[in-house]
Amino acid sequence: MAGYFAIFLVLLTLASGLVWLLDALVLAPKRQQKLALAQSAAGGGSLPEEAGAELLKEPQLVETAKSIFPVIALITIFRSFIYEPFQIPSGSMMPTLLVGDFILVEKFSYDVKDPVWRKTLYSNNKPQRGDVAVFKYPEQPTVDYIKRVIGVPGDRIIYRNKQLFIEKACTDAQQTDCGKLEMIELNLKNEGEYYQEQYPQRRYTEKLGDVEHDILQTPARREHTEFFFKQRGTAIDEFVVPEGHYFVLGDNRDNSRDGRFWGFVPEDNMVGKAVFIWMSFEFNTDPNSWLPGWVPTGVRFERLGSIR
Repeated sequence: MAGYFAIFLVLLTLASGLVWLLDALVLAPKRQQKLALAQSAAGGGSLPEEAGAELLKEPQLVETAKSIFPVIALITIFRSFIYEPFQIPSGSMMPTLLVGDFILVEKFSYDVKDPVWRKTLYSNNKPQRGDVAVFKYPEQPTVDYIKRVIGVPGDRIIYRNKQLFIEKACTDAQQTDCGKLEMIELNLKNEGEYYQEQYPQRRYTEKLGDVEHDILQTPARREHTEFFFKQRGTAIDEFVVPEGHYFVLGDNRDNSRDGRFWGFVPEDNMVGKAVFIWMSFEFNTDPNSWLPGWVPTGVRFERLGSIR
């Protein structure tokens, strides 16, 4: 099911639309009848203009509903089927996405779903390896998560000693370059640009198919394989993606609670593909500052643009 805000928008759209329809079909004709009766009762004299306007005056509820319905309906349609804005709340997708980034998620990139029950209305493209995807968190479906798609149905994924391996599934669409375990090459860009706690992180460039992106690793942090998702018939650091599911990882590999720890994302949970950063705020991280941490201290204009 959808989140509470999406349900609220749909209910508000329905309520304001029904009030408008009720007024058009029932209340407005009754006001016209009252005006006609008042004019007849006035006999030969004309009804004062102010009195006529008072009889035709719309109730406050109707006036409000008619003013908000077009706007609310447009917003509901836009965020349900076209684009939805999201704010990045954590550093699990660094360096691709930073805390304070505001992004647009393209809803029609994947299957188009109704905004409340999330049943598929139109089957569109499927998530691809390398996509930055927003989805309903499998362990709490009212919460939205954002991670990178690493494995599609049938893929075999190994994440061992901070190295990613993928054995792509052979399908009708992919007959070549499949069926063999491939190590995903990492090219070091720098070290020390970012830190996890007091530990310096290494920034690598990784390539998944045609998608080239950067990831972060923290060499000083060990992998907590004891908390990895345990899939029957596989090693502790191995994951075979079931039909109708996807395997996702955060780009900040040692600071992300992702598919390694809770398993796979059902296709029905997919919300859309993150495609654009439309605003990015900096926040004060000095604990001794008088300024609250949630107050923006600057705008990172250089971050605005497409997401890869």
